[in-house]
Amino acid sequence: MSDLTKLTIAAARDAMRKGELTSADLTEACLKAIDEAGALNAFVHKTPEIAREQARAADARRGADAPSLNGIPLGIKDLFCTKGVPSQAASNILEGFKPEYESTVTTQLFASGAVMLGKLNMDEFAMGSSNETSCYGDVVNPWRRGNDDAALTPGGSSGGSASAVAADLCLGATGTDTGGSIRQPAAFVGITGIKPTYGRCSRWGIVAFASSLDQAGPMTKDVRDAAIMLQAMSGHDPKDSTSADIPVPDFEAALTGDIRGKTIGIPKEYRMDGMPAEIEKLWADGTAMLKDAGAKIVDISLPHTKYALPAYYVIAPAEASSNLARYDGVRFGHRAKLSHGDGITEMYEKTRAEGFGHEVQRRVMIGTYVLSAGFYDAYYNRARRVRALIKRDFDLAFEAGVDAILTPATPSSAFGLGEMAEADPIQMYLNDVFTVTVNLAGLPGIAVPTGLDGQGLPLGLQLIGRPWEEADLLNVAYSLERAAGFVAKPARWW
Repeated sequence: MSDLTKLTIAAARDAMRKGELTSADLTEACLKAIDEAGALNAFVHKTPEIAREQARAADARRGADAPSLNGIPLGIKDLFCTKGVPSQAASNILEGFKPEYESTVTTQLFASGAVMLGKLNMDEFAMGSSNETSCYGDVVNPWRRGNDDAALTPGGSSGGSASAVAADLCLGATGTDTGGSIRQPAAFVGITGIKPTYGRCSRWGIVAFASSLDQAGPMTKDVRDAAIMLQAMSGHDPKDSTSADIPVPDFEAALTGDIRGKTIGIPKEYRMDGMPAEIEKLWADGTAMLKDAGAKIVDISLPHTKYALPAYYVIAPAEASSNLARYDGVRFGHRAKLSHGDGITEMYEKTRAEGFGHEVQRRVMIGTYVLSAGFYDAYYNRARRVRALIKRDFDLAFEAGVDAILTPATPSSAFGLGEMAEADPIQMYLNDVFTVTVNLAGLPGIAVPTGLDGQGLPLGLQLIGRPWEEADLLNVAYSLERAAGFVAKPARWW
């Protein structure tokens, strides 16, 4: 079997169950691909010894009754704590940190037979939309514009995960999504990424950015693989107080592709001023595909959408400033060298100034400001009230009979690294315009690749589902995927 790394999770699983493929061979093919793809800077901590050991164990127990991910090589975002393996959240302040414990999500993946190839690059502490804030350096998108050699962003913060899956370095990867960090990079590289309902996957052992928004999810080559991987990642965890004790359905079994009678909402507020014509056309084409598949299309209103970005960029930095207070140079990670006479205050200040990058510093300062005594009500409490109104908009749409909502995933295709200068962070924040509402409302959302722009770069659409109905959402996404027939892959240059 040639081109092993190009296999989907489902195809590799079925081949291994039939005895046509071993995990050892598949894992070696992925390890070789990773070694040859240094130019992408996707993998930052390789774990070949662990991978080979897990692959041997998977081959020893293979058969028709083997677990769902038995022998499947995956990449793990550097935000997930992995026992004995560096888990830095792409930050200098966690340099040298090797956890003595395993995150719940990775524990469940390993229990399902998954093989860990290594840790994937990301924006520092998941703060970014372009993977340019990492202490490991930028991740590069495997796609290129036409005949242009300019390096493009894979999106963020799960940019390493996106790049690795799109370039066939692994069969799937974990991501996390606080304001679009699974869905935006998935759209930028032409893969599938799902953010499940808040509470569907445990957050225990995942380095926290904004605790009321963060959610783990899979990034895969297609919708079926997303269903298989999400199944393994989901479930109640008593160690996470926000984890929901709700049964996990068989997501893969829900993929019938039959959406006749389903109602798809098209929100008028997502038609932004200055939206590129290519995004408008993609959205219209996706709407037509779902209609042709038998769905009923209705126009809906989500009136508080325009307040979502400002509310998000108050709530997320506020929670970040609280969560990142623990990185003080005392217990683990980086500690600054002190001058004679420096006390504990100087130690905190120097350590955090050296350890945190500019974007993290910016968000910590914004968050500390909006939580301060004189501004708590003016900013943070007001943003929380806006968040409740945004959630209510979605509730009313679903109560009116809408089964899923179709929107663009991103306002553009992938842009060049360095094109959005750090001098104007607001421009970067606007990349999240279609995705942050889903996190604020705690809903499931999935990005599906559906076309290419005029420069040959992938574009994706987003489907938003009812809470806890990922199975239904995945099935609508499966129908869209089949209708769009997106099979394009980046031409190999690395």
